[in-house]
Amino acid sequence: MNKPPVFYSFRRCPYAIRTRMTLSYTGIEVEHREVLLKNKPAAMLAASPKGTVPVLVQSDGTVLDESVDIIDWALKQQDPSGWLDYAATTLADMHELVNTTEARFKPNLDRYKYSYFAKDDPRAEERNAYRARCVEFLEELDARLQQTTHLASDRLSYADVTVFPFVRQFANVEPEWFQALPLADLQRWLTALLTSDLFLGVMQKHRAWEPQTQHSAS
Repeated sequence: MNKPPVFYSFRRCPYAIRTRMTLSYTGIEVEHREVLLKNKPAAMLAASPKGTVPVLVQSDGTVLDESVDIIDWALKQQDPSGWLDYAATTLADMHELVNTTEARFKPNLDRYKYSYFAKDDPRAEERNAYRARCVEFLEELDARLQQTTHLASDRLSYADVTVFPFVRQFANVEPEWFQALPLADLQRWLTALLTSDLFLGVMQKHRAWEPQTQHSAS
């Protein structure tokens, strides 16, 4: 009997979050190995020298080290509620949305999130510009969500789970400011996912994995 795939993850990483949500949804069993990004296990680096999570090592040694590749692999194994059960045009739109989120929203999110300048620092205006670009993208998501309860339709799909962790990351930078934005449908969508069993179930804490020990919840 084949051993379950080994899955390296970091709890707060948005790429790992969306992958864990997908794996949980599909019911695919994995050996979860929680890592500390400042002390990455040699076994993970041997499998994927780029040193980022998530990483999935299959029983035959095949390595997937991009979240979208792991997600696509998992959904091809099992897709119980039809996250990818859509017409080709809708699937193309979903994949374009995911790609746009990573290419356009995420870079501005990182610059906004990791720019810590005092309000009287001239660079604060630059930080606000990154934030404004993020809001422009979120307004587009909000417009989608005025038409359907989820990003692709009225049911949860690949697009929602793949985009959601980045919106969550943005909302957590300045929570009160975010809550005041006129994005009621986006905030409704975000709250529903944040309080879902699917998300809460994959956010349990794990001790960092060590080669000689098995992790356990803490």
